[in-house]
Amino acid sequence: MKIAMIGSGYVGLVSGACFADFGHEVVCIDKDQSKIDLLNGGVMPIYEPGLADLVETNVKAGRLSFTTDLAAGISDARAIFIAVGTPSRRGDGHADLSFVHAVARELGENLANDAVIVTKSTVPVGTGDAVERIVADSGTPHRFAVVSNPEFLREGAAIADFKRPDRIVIGAEDDFGRDVMREVYRPLFLNESPILFTSRRTSELIKYAANAFLATKITFINEMADLCEKVGADVQDVARGIGMDNRIGKKFLHAGPGYGGSCFPKDTLALLKTAEDYQSPVRIVEAVVGVNETRKRAMGRKVIDALGGNGSARGKKVALLGLTFKPNTDDMRDSPAIAIAQALVDAGVSVSAYDPEGMEQARPLMPEVVMCDSPYSAIEGSDAVVIVTEWDAFRALDLDRVKALVKTPVLVDLRNIYRPIEMRRAGFEYVSVGRA
Repeated sequence: MKIAMIGSGYVGLVSGACFADFGHEVVCIDKDQSKIDLLNGGVMPIYEPGLADLVETNVKAGRLSFTTDLAAGISDARAIFIAVGTPSRRGDGHADLSFVHAVARELGENLANDAVIVTKSTVPVGTGDAVERIVADSGTPHRFAVVSNPEFLREGAAIADFKRPDRIVIGAEDDFGRDVMREVYRPLFLNESPILFTSRRTSELIKYAANAFLATKITFINEMADLCEKVGADVQDVARGIGMDNRIGKKFLHAGPGYGGSCFPKDTLALLKTAEDYQSPVRIVEAVVGVNETRKRAMGRKVIDALGGNGSARGKKVALLGLTFKPNTDDMRDSPAIAIAQALVDAGVSVSAYDPEGMEQARPLMPEVVMCDSPYSAIEGSDAVVIVTEWDAFRALDLDRVKALVKTPVLVDLRNIYRPIEMRRAGFEYVSVGRA
């Protein structure tokens, strides 16, 4: 089957490459000529483990191509996916659907055959209805259906998530849409991946509900971490103890500096706005959003306290290890590192940093932070070392070398990747999250 993927960002590029690897003919379409030029030159505009090799293999096999020409790209496509951005709208937090609506108008004007239009972008409830109206208003003579098919890809593990999904959610209102989507995902039917067919509006809400619930788990364990520090308990053991209950599960129970990234911050806000519009408040999610925002800045204060407090911190130097919101990505969107760095700078602390993949993206967001070419060059001369993101490269630092480079042996571990007793034996003043 020929598939058109409109939008060659994170979701569109990964999904398009994986569909091509299943044997479909896929055209990825994007208005950004520079991005298409990079892709046609074999250069990935994003960092995702395994993606470059997957794209190269399928381009060479003739199953994957890239273009800026929407009309040519969707020609003969049986399934047309919309995978454009839906960022939070400035001022009110609603999802900005201007890109989705613009694509819908173009599709209505250029549809050349019967096709199923699939919203892969994360969109509020009712967006599929709007897309359907926009395409219908164009007067296209061709048969079409609008389907919701939200993505559940974790950055850093997106290819595995796509090929071995927990579930595939498809919201369709007619047999035409359902039948085409069955054919699109036929390779995963063979792998017995669970596929849930729902109404379109239900599918749209599932995506937001899932992300809000995961954000709630993260925020819950972070608040438990604060309580653990007060009462002398260990949050990692608390997480293990509750995670062993299969009604709760162990995932997303890792205490840290708060969630970030491209999904949880904007999706929780968008869900709040939808609930507000329908006068059905989701108070738990409201609390999650508020707690997470204050936590990021609080982690900056935690570092300042490790330096001796506000009066003692001014003029000192801190090394931040890890800037992206999670490892194995170059995504800096809503990363806790941004708020932490700003809190330090505001306190008169000079900041150096190292991240394996995210420094180019971080530079414009942290103009006062000095980017270094290795963790050890960032650490040199610092009064405290702070682990912000749990990259594998930071899990086995040469502690003797670190101790020789720093002015004072203070290590603030916001991801709990080291053991307190080992750090004390190594001669460090060690501060972690939710542990005595």
